[in-house]
Parts: sequence; C-alpha cells; structure tokens
Amino acid sequence: MRRPQVLPDPTGDLPERVTIWEVGPRDGLQNEATVVPAAVKTAFIDRLVAAGHTIVEATSFVHPKWVPQLADAAEVLAGISPADGVTFPVLVPNERGLDRAVECGVTDIAVFASATEAFARKNLNRGLDSQFDMFEPVVSRALGEGMRVRGYLSMVFGDQWEGDVDPAQVVTVGRRLLDLGCHQLSLGDTIGVGTAGHVRAVLRAFADAGIGMDRIAVHFHDTYGQALANTVVALEEGVTVVDASTGGLGGCPYAESATGNLATEDLVWMLDGLGVHTGVDLAALVDTSTWMAGHLGRPSPSRVVRALAG
Repeated sequence: MRRPQVLPDPTGDLPERVTIWEVGPRDGLQNEATVVPAAVKTAFIDRLVAAGHTIVEATSFVHPKWVPQLADAAEVLAGISPADGVTFPVLVPNERGLDRAVECGVTDIAVFASATEAFARKNLNRGLDSQFDMFEPVVSRALGEGMRVRGYLSMVFGDQWEGDVDPAQVVTVGRRLLDLGCHQLSLGDTIGVGTAGHVRAVLRAFADAGIGMDRIAVHFHDTYGQALANTVVALEEGVTVVDASTGGLGGCPYAESATGNLATEDLVWMLDGLGVHTGVDLAALVDTSTWMAGHLGRPSPSRVVRALAG
C-alpha cells in the first residue's frame, strides 16, 4: 500500500506525538441512517483497537428515542474485548445515563455542552446557563465514582442559527466545564465553518485565560474541506489530542448542516507524512473502513480510503 513520503516539519512547531480520540463508533454511527447491529459495532471497535487506537469512544447512553442507532449501548460495551492501555469512553447526557454507565462498569465518560444559546435549546432543551444544571450532578457523581470526565463543547466556531460565535463566550462556557472537574475540553466545529485563523484565535483566547493546551482537544467537521488545515494550526498552538472518525463517518443529528467528522485515515496520512507519531496503522484503518462501508451499504467519504482501497 502506498505511504506518504515522510518530511518532518522543519520549524519544530508540531508535537512529536498526537493522540487520536476515535469517535467513529459513537459520533460516527449515531448519525447513520442504517442501524448497525451490536455485533458489528463491537467488531468495529475491536478492529480499531487492533489498528493501534488507545482511545475509542464506544457508544452513548442518550435516550434511544433521540438516538436509536445507539440504543444497544449496554450490549455493545459487554461485547468489547478488553485491551491493556485502551479506554472506551461513553457519552452521558444526564444522571440516568450515568446510572447506566456505572452499571456497565464504565471508567471514562463525556458530557456535551453548547457554546451558544440556540444550540443549547435545540440539542438539550436548556439555555446556555441552565444547561449546567444538568451537567453539574453528572460530573460530580462521576468524579465520586472515580471516573474521568471529558467535556464536549459544540458550535465553537459558528452556529447555524446564531451565526458567528464570540471566542470570549466560548472561553467562558469552556472554563465552566473545566471548573466542574472535566479533565479535558474538546472544542467542536459542529457545522465545519471554522478556518485556520479562527482556530488560532480561539485557542489563543483559551491560552490568554490561563487554560493550557494540555487540557484542550479539537473536533473538526469537514463541511468546507478545512478540517486538516484547522488541525495543523491546532497542533502548532500546542494541542496534542485530535478527535477523528474512521472512514469519516458521522455528523450531528441536531444540526442539519453538519457533515462528517474529520476522517481518521486522512488525519493519519497527513501526520505520517509530517513524521508525527500516532501509533495507528493506516493500512488497518483502511481495511476497517472498507469493511464498515460494506455494512453501511455506501462507500467511505474519506479521500484516503478511496485512494488506497481503489
């Protein structure tokens, strides 16, 4: 299989290693029209681990009425093959979801918030401030259970209802999640409108507020083809955790203009060429995406998968 020519960045601005937070089984499959059987999901996760992933976001405990594609969360978690050094976070929207996570022996969870009033209303049926009334007991209880908690922040770079989003507002909401006890904050470009300069401005706003890039991850959607460019800027600013979805699966069920996530294969191809280590095997990912595309009945949107799989 063809590999990219490796020419490390001569400026030295990029990290030596990047951790990929794989979201395909959760954020990827939740927006698919096809409901994938639990056995296929667990096989998908096992394949991702075999490819070298150390973080695979497995599923979500959102009510099945809202995300029927992930109604089998407990069954999927029970079927995953444990692996040393690998974590399988799950998304938890409320205390009932946390109850189910505890019952399943989950060690890592994520909560999801909005940086804007409009999306908080659409996605959570709460206001920008009142959404925290839902998160606070979840995070507090999870920390008491010894869990690690990640915070997702949506609509960071633009909102389809409100338009532009002030970076200062993003920092204010993001800090509240971190102050609750989230160990990491993932900044989401939910509708994919961010550009390189915008990403740099938001990250520097966090840095100016005293929040280190060791607590920040980035989550880009590729609506306008900017996800890889935005990722490079984030890495230059010191971010070392990047969310990606194998095969470029996914979107957001509550934002119609949100297209697929940054494809993990496209990310790995770029990072391999830059000499940035990920520990993830590109050939194994391409095989996995091709296999999953067969189950979904459509080709992978990842350009690297299409190029390498023929």
